[in-house]
Amino acid sequence: MAAKFFIPSVNVLGQGAVDDAINDIKSLGFKHALIVTDKPLVSIGIVGSIAEKLGQVGLSVTVYDGVHPNPTVSNVEAGLKLLRENQCDCVISLGGGSPHDCAKGIALVASNGGSISDYEGLDRSAKPQLPLISINTTAGTASEMTRFCIITDEERHIKMAIVDKHVTPILSVNDPELMLKKPKGLTAATGMDALTHAVEAYVSTAATPITDACAVKAMELIRDNLRTAVAHGDNMEAREQMAYAEFLAGMAFNNASLGYVHAMAHQLGGFYDLPHGVCNALLLPFVQEYNAQVAAPRLKDVAKALGVDVSAMNDEQGAQAAIDAIKQLAADVNIPANLTTIGVKAEDIPVLATNALQDACGLTNPKQASHEEICQIFKNAM
Repeated sequence: MAAKFFIPSVNVLGQGAVDDAINDIKSLGFKHALIVTDKPLVSIGIVGSIAEKLGQVGLSVTVYDGVHPNPTVSNVEAGLKLLRENQCDCVISLGGGSPHDCAKGIALVASNGGSISDYEGLDRSAKPQLPLISINTTAGTASEMTRFCIITDEERHIKMAIVDKHVTPILSVNDPELMLKKPKGLTAATGMDALTHAVEAYVSTAATPITDACAVKAMELIRDNLRTAVAHGDNMEAREQMAYAEFLAGMAFNNASLGYVHAMAHQLGGFYDLPHGVCNALLLPFVQEYNAQVAAPRLKDVAKALGVDVSAMNDEQGAQAAIDAIKQLAADVNIPANLTTIGVKAEDIPVLATNALQDACGLTNPKQASHEEICQIFKNAM
């Protein structure tokens, strides 16, 4: 089967990336942008600084800063209303995964009409979204460069997965200067999110030599830099290497897709409004214990990428070493110990498992699970 590889046409990375990207944005000829962001980035001055830079090259801006940590259908509708009122001809997302996903929803509906709920699933849109430029401020989700858009449906208490080639931004920006001094907890959660992307892409049934190369390098960079980025948030080298790591992990999963970790984490986020990266970090080793039944050789490679000497190990030992290394990294960056500590209730597991299996349709987990098996993975993580 032929493989497809999706990525934005232009990607600017490294120190000073924002200033370089401003010139790229100017050359696109847009007149009025909707900046989609959140209130914390407004309060610390990042939004004002970017808006000023855009103004200097002749681009007017309107700011929508109402994005929730788990962006909702209502967030998309509110941003879309502002976009239409101000006749914006492009969208600029500024932040982490939440603003990027919300902006994708706004831009997609702006071009295609209807509601964002109409586009749940795979490639449901007819036309490309309004042009979207994504400026990233965290090293985790890679939403600034993917065709994935996750929006919470408040009425159903689930996260909708919109996977659509038309939500890929036309330009992504990863400048580590925007990531300095981010809180330790946010750095840890987003870094573990990136690790989850790399691991799930590597064990995916849709993996290719290209996605494998991206995933392995991402794991190596996370191994070497996440602990430092968490402990020393002003370390530019660690921040820059984590920015490359999350981008590489994004390249991997954007094309090899994901597995049960994300299908299950989406339910925790939609049901309890929990941080996505923390949910991924807690579930990752337990899903890999399940996957080890069929993907032990691949997980042995994961262990090697995470710094374990696997030369004397068989596949099963290597898979266990990978699981142990993931747990150790999570503990080192102070991820909560289990799902119980973040408020997940045992009585909710059956419905969480039902929704996770529905979300997992089309994902590329190496072993297909029953409802009972998904319930057991949740229980193991409690």
